[in-house]
Amino acid sequence: MEKILLPVRENWQELCRRPEIPGIDLENVVRDIINNIKSESDKAVYFYSGKFDGILPGKLKATSEEILDSIEQIPQSLKNAINVAKKNIESFHSAQLHTEPVIETIEGVRCWRKNVPIEKVGLYIPGGSAPLFSTLLMLGIPAKLAGCNEIVVCTPPGKNGKISPLILYTAQLIGISEIFKVGGAQAIAAMAYGTESIPKVYKIFGPGNQYVTKAKKLIQQDGIAIDMPAGPSEVLVIADNKANPEFIAADLLSQAEHGPDSQVIMLTDNPNLIDKVKSEVDKQVEQLPRKDIALKALENSKLILLATLNDCIDFSNMYAPEHLIINTADANYVAGNIKNAGSVFLGNFSCESAGDYASGTNHTLPTNGFAKNYSGVSTDSFLKKITFQEINAEGLKNLGPTIELMAEAESLSGHKNAVSIRLKSLQND
Repeated sequence: MEKILLPVRENWQELCRRPEIPGIDLENVVRDIINNIKSESDKAVYFYSGKFDGILPGKLKATSEEILDSIEQIPQSLKNAINVAKKNIESFHSAQLHTEPVIETIEGVRCWRKNVPIEKVGLYIPGGSAPLFSTLLMLGIPAKLAGCNEIVVCTPPGKNGKISPLILYTAQLIGISEIFKVGGAQAIAAMAYGTESIPKVYKIFGPGNQYVTKAKKLIQQDGIAIDMPAGPSEVLVIADNKANPEFIAADLLSQAEHGPDSQVIMLTDNPNLIDKVKSEVDKQVEQLPRKDIALKALENSKLILLATLNDCIDFSNMYAPEHLIINTADANYVAGNIKNAGSVFLGNFSCESAGDYASGTNHTLPTNGFAKNYSGVSTDSFLKKITFQEINAEGLKNLGPTIELMAEAESLSGHKNAVSIRLKSLQND
């Protein structure tokens, strides 16, 4: 990790840059994939699965036998843990469902909104070396709670050409059966435009690498909705002299092990903490099975000393992290001044892993600075809000003249006439 001591504020923006894939024209690569999926359908899906994942799956859709077999492959202790997480996620996300009241804005004019589930949604679940069955919980549960009619899951298979039993088990646990063995940008394109095997959906959810994120941005230009630009994982820790260096190092490495393009940052106003955390990171990374991946991510990561805790807050708001851990003596003070973050963890014992798995909050969050204008996934993400209004005769008498004057001021006589003709009929009656 790079140590940066007291950078001037003019250089902060440069320090907030995320790592990029060098030497690759990412947009053109992904655009070619999308165009080929559009024209070649399943044939292109098979081609890219072979090219990028080194596998040629048979049937793209997981069979009911494969799903049932997965149940026997999961230890009961892990099933129990998944059920605890499922219950907590359901509790937190079901509380987000509520019926809004009917509002009488003026006598005789009633307005209200109704939640309507998006009929067809696609969930992208990262797989391969680290099948993220937890992401399926985070996306599948609110989709089910919202009432989506069709839920399509795409996830890359392992080197054996099979989907992880953990993902299959989790899918059946929450009632999802349309699961396809395809990953990367090709999976996003397949769900966006449909193939012979994979249904077209109306909105696509889920995190992924830079190829997946770029594919989501490009299909959005064609009118396919996405949850957010959720790319490589990241965490930022704000720490002071009361923080435990061992805990901080563990939190940084928990995100660094996600992928080589992940980024982790610590901000502190305590110069002694920099070297202590660096030493702990160097020690703990040696114990990780995914050490090589974490070390690659650490090349893009930083330990930054700033002059004051308020500077740390300002830098964090500029960076807008996906995950923000506040490990300070007065975490509530810092939290009260946070404007941009995907999910915030307060105090010495609020490790980011809790949010990733089982506390109940959603771990599908905006990355790459998009926390400045995006929220994380919630039950609302799977719903449309349709507004309704009902105006009776008294209401039109009360509101009509206002509409007429505004329409006339905009030179929209047809709008005015739609009101005037009704008011005239009421006068005649």
